Parts: sequence; C-alpha cells; structure tokens
Amino acid sequence: MQTESRAALSKVPEVTLVFWLIKIAATTLGETGGDAVSMSMGLGYLAGTGIFALAFVLAIAAQIRARNFHPFLYWATIIASTTVGTTLADFVDRSLGIGYAGGTTLLILLLATSLFVWQRSLGSISIQTVYTPRAELFYWVTIMFSQTLGTALGDWTADSAGLGYSGGILLFSMLLLLIVAAYFWSKLSHTLLFWAAFILTRPLGAVVGDFLDKPLANGGLELSRYSATAVLLGFIVACILIFKQRAAQRAH
Repeated sequence: MQTESRAALSKVPEVTLVFWLIKIAATTLGETGGDAVSMSMGLGYLAGTGIFALAFVLAIAAQIRARNFHPFLYWATIIASTTVGTTLADFVDRSLGIGYAGGTTLLILLLATSLFVWQRSLGSISIQTVYTPRAELFYWVTIMFSQTLGTALGDWTADSAGLGYSGGILLFSMLLLLIVAAYFWSKLSHTLLFWAAFILTRPLGAVVGDFLDKPLANGGLELSRYSATAVLLGFIVACILIFKQRAAQRAH
C-alpha cells in the first residue's frame, strides 16, 4: 500500500499558500542573490550566469535522479533557476544591448515555445504529470525561461515603463489577485492559471528585490544585498521546516 501511495505522487510540491509564499521569497532572493554576485562582488553578468547555470544544471540532475519529492532539493533548484534567470536576463538586456523590451519579447517567445512543445510532446503541461525524466526536463526548462522573463519584465516595468519599484509591486500584485479570482470564480483552466501565476511571481520578486537593495535616490531602500539574501534564505528554510509540504498528486 505504501508503494502504491508513493507511485501516485509527482516530484513537485502540492500547490498551497505556503508554496506561493516560498516561491515569491525564492524569486526575490534570486534578484538579491544574483545582483550580489554579479554587481556587489563585481564578477559581472556573464561570470554570474556561468556560476548559477552550473548550480542549476547540477540541481536539475539531482532532482531528476531523486525517486521522490524532496522539499529542500526542489526549492534549491528553484532558487538556482531564479538566480541564473536574474544574471542571464541582465546579461541579455544590458551587456548584449537589446534592452528590456527586446529581452522580454525574446523570452516570451522562448517560454511560449517551451510550453507548446511540452504540450505537444506529452499531452499535458500539468504539474501532476511531472514524474518522468522527460516531463521534468520540460518542467525545468520552462521554469528557467519564466524566471529569466520575470527579471526582464520586472526591470522593464519598473525602469523603462516608469512605474518605479512600488508601482511594479502594485501592478504585479493586482495581476496575481486577478488570477486568484479567476481560479475560484471562473471556469478557466487551472493548469493555465497556475503557469500564469508562476510566471507573474517572478517579476513581482524582481521588483521587490530591486526595491530592497537599490539606492534611495532610485526609489529603493538601499539594504545590503548580502543581508537581504540571508534573511530571505532563512525565511525559506523556516517555511520548509515548519510547514510540511506534500508532493502533488500524480495524474492517472
């Protein structure tokens, strides 16, 4: 009976309020942690991307090799994806000079292509199907694109669109509330709403992270990137330890 119960579970967590709290904290940490390495340490966007990309690949390999859902491993992989997303988006937008609009457009296309190919190849993009190596690869590639897009979109909204960090936080918070309302009071696909919320939590985390560590003159709080990263990491660890997360039910 225990074996059957394990077989009925996917390798990603059940989507609960705690899931979203950790996700937002992880995306914010990705912004502060990525900026700490590429900017505060002075390593640059390319070197930062290389470091975090290696960590992301190693985390994915460990996640795929694992037989069951492991909260710390899962969230370590999410954090790796969001930090590499931060430095990669900054490299594409700033170092390559295509700008926030160009980077956002490119990443929207890559994200849409990933979801389309996943759907066409396996028949579903639901997290309940993430229990085979092939599905996991699609899952993590899609997440990487969404995390990278979120950084570009957050920066574009706060800087180029002129909303500032507080305006960006308000905008993405309102969009997430609309998704919550659609989840409970509409007949829209819950799978599509999940991915919409998953994608939007990244630009929210990006503008929150920038709000915490950017200079006062630019509308930020000018907190230490290292301190902010440490506090966010501590919050994530505490949530994992205090709130027991279960694996999502596997689709039959």
